[in-house]
Amino acid sequence: MSYDRPELLPAVRSFLSSPKQLLIDGEWVDAKDGKTFATVDPATEQELVQVAQASAVDIDRAVVAARNAFKSPSPWSRMTPRERSHLLWRIGDLIDAQAEEFAQLESLDNGKSLASARGDVGVAAELFRYFAGWATKMEGTSIPMSVPGKEFHAYTRREAIGVVAGIVPWNFPLTMAAFKVVPAITAGNTVVLKPAEQTPLTALRLGQLLLEAGVPAGVVNVVPGYGDAGAALVDHPDVDKVAFTGSTEVGKKIAAGASKNLKKVSLELGGKAPNIIFADADLDAAVAGAALAGYFNEGQCCVNGSRLYVQRSVFDQVIEGVAAAARAITVGNGFDSATTMGPLVSQEQHEKVIGYVRGAIADGATIAAGSGDPAADQGYFFRPTLITDVTEQMAIQTDEIFGPVVTAIPFDTEDEVVAAANNTVYGLAAGVWSKDLGTAHRVGSKLRAGTVWLNTWHADDVTLPRGGFKQSGWGRELGSFGLDDYTELKTVIAELR
Repeated sequence: MSYDRPELLPAVRSFLSSPKQLLIDGEWVDAKDGKTFATVDPATEQELVQVAQASAVDIDRAVVAARNAFKSPSPWSRMTPRERSHLLWRIGDLIDAQAEEFAQLESLDNGKSLASARGDVGVAAELFRYFAGWATKMEGTSIPMSVPGKEFHAYTRREAIGVVAGIVPWNFPLTMAAFKVVPAITAGNTVVLKPAEQTPLTALRLGQLLLEAGVPAGVVNVVPGYGDAGAALVDHPDVDKVAFTGSTEVGKKIAAGASKNLKKVSLELGGKAPNIIFADADLDAAVAGAALAGYFNEGQCCVNGSRLYVQRSVFDQVIEGVAAAARAITVGNGFDSATTMGPLVSQEQHEKVIGYVRGAIADGATIAAGSGDPAADQGYFFRPTLITDVTEQMAIQTDEIFGPVVTAIPFDTEDEVVAAANNTVYGLAAGVWSKDLGTAHRVGSKLRAGTVWLNTWHADDVTLPRGGFKQSGWGRELGSFGLDDYTELKTVIAELR
């Protein structure tokens, strides 16, 4: 089935009109059992296209292909670091050349605005170009040994791990796919990529582009499917590493599954980031920053500042400002140029967010902006919501909601707010707003989070590492640290006399 709208590029119409198969060993193939599933436009609730649904049998086919592509003397194993560098740069340029096609597919499949989708595509392209520079810089170290009467030459090498399973979420489908694929192939690994079942389209289009760029068969395989496909990847004995971004609950299952053969695991998991505004902050900037922190990407972002703490003397002023900012956000179809917030990704997510807000109201919380009701009769739309009169024990305060919902609590002292901010199982991100740089840096140093923003939020770059403390994950992605989890460190010792 094809899905057509007048705004769609011919290339997007063509893509949606063709069968959406699995990419295994450089070929587009049906699932062995012939099963497919529908991917849906969350703005209209209409089916976009049927997608091949991978089972454990298909996962095995993909892993075998990845293993064969990794093993010497495969074309991939013989490719030099400089050749990999040129290939990665070429992929980045191809993504840029087809950026609008990717953006339209992302907006259709995920619901986000075209403007947001274009930004995501740009990040994905830049990731390929940034890591292109690292392909030739995976260096070892010479280490002197001190053994009486002997002389040795000892050094280290960084080597590819092998077959990497990349399991990615639905909130930034193309960008998250790049997060896994790019560092993996930069280091010389091969990949089996499982996109989220809600948003498989840009991963499949990326698979086409990788073949077009000259990535050898089997190096990157794309296998859409449900949780059973992801579990089969985690359980597969010939997968050497699992790289996962998603919920903490699923991350724990992956860690347990990977323990069966002790495969390596990196996890970027859930968050419930505290955003602290002191009375001496630039309140105009802090209010705008709090709205961005809470409502960015429809609230479907693990580093969003969903817990707002405001010093009591300016609490009412800040709440009034954030509420006004929330009401000014235009909720609508991502293809409408006036839209600044699209729908939530699925019916399941829509119902989850509504349930949390209605539960908070029942528990005595107050709605300062938004509501606990759907924003439209069709589509998974939800208004940005600000909630006050919240306690630290309420589910809306403790749980990751993953929607455009911000809770706000007043505080009096620095020690009080630091304790409250750190009173969570998560530790992915946090933020502080204060004109006093001593306060900002001092409080920032006390926050248990992988990323801390001072007088800003969502400032980012592909050069910076990201990851979490506590139950927000293991390992770091991007930057110079981004290759560490995709390599093995080998020590070599040669006796000279």
